[in-house]
Amino acid sequence: MKVFISHSHETKDLARRVGEALRLKGWDVWNDEMILPGQNWAEEIARELNESEAMVVLLTPHALESTTVRREIDFALTNKSFNKRLIPVLVGIDEPETVEKVPWIFRHLNVINLSAFGRQEEGIQRIMQALQAVA
Repeated sequence: MKVFISHSHETKDLARRVGEALRLKGWDVWNDEMILPGQNWAEEIARELNESEAMVVLLTPHALESTTVRREIDFALTNKSFNKRLIPVLVGIDEPETVEKVPWIFRHLNVINLSAFGRQEEGIQRIMQALQAVA
């Protein structure tokens, strides 16, 4: 199963760690760090979204404001190949005004909560378990 990792810039290290953990478990993983200089950003993202079967979206306050992340979420929510395979991960979202910005549909999905800093290994394990459950 190919997994698309959606995230904003400030979680690139976490996205890399999640991707590495998933690759070790045998999944094919893509995130935007795989776009090479000179490649068409929009074309690459569109192709990878079309080829992917699951999405892990790392939601931070910045990601909630990102047009790109929102578009990737919209694609996953409206594409049948992602049915029950959208894994929302709230990263450091604990302020009430920020929680209100989380798309309402995520209240009906299995949301994983991670702290913005510190130990995140348990959350990465939960991401892997969630993907395994829908694989």
